[in-house]
Amino acid sequence: MRGKKGAPHRDPDDPPRRRANKRRGHGTYANDRPLIVGTVGRESGQVRLRVVHHTDRKTLERHVHTFTLAESVVFTDEWLGYDHIIRIHATVAHEAKEWARDDDGDGVREVHVNTAEGMWTTVRNFLRPFRGVHKKYLGAYVAMCEFSINLKRITPDFISALVASH
Repeated sequence: MRGKKGAPHRDPDDPPRRRANKRRGHGTYANDRPLIVGTVGRESGQVRLRVVHHTDRKTLERHVHTFTLAESVVFTDEWLGYDHIIRIHATVAHEAKEWARDDDGDGVREVHVNTAEGMWTTVRNFLRPFRGVHKKYLGAYVAMCEFSINLKRITPDFISALVASH
């Protein structure tokens, strides 16, 4: 019989389909939920993305120090993994329903993570058509996504670089 999908659902209250990956908490490379860390420059618009095995303090600090200037201001949410970033650091408290904050009183809410949230939407939209990427190859897909975000527009130089890399 074509199209047979597993065992039938005998309980009428048990929905026939469930979305995958409902496990709570942060993923790890070991539990097949690899993590992607990223930084985005507000002024430059440049993005740096990397697949990592875990998001411990050392990994996050290494990423931030590698891809930001010493005088950079780092904006994050309140997750404890960001507490020890040795840069000028400001956070928004999403748990307290704070999404943006004006720290210097100029009327501009400069403390927010909306730029990064927009970047993650772009990453998800980039990966969606592939309908699941094996963690072994995720780094290559993420690198291509980073390249396309940083490129901003398709030019003859982009086409040449793309053809040369193939």
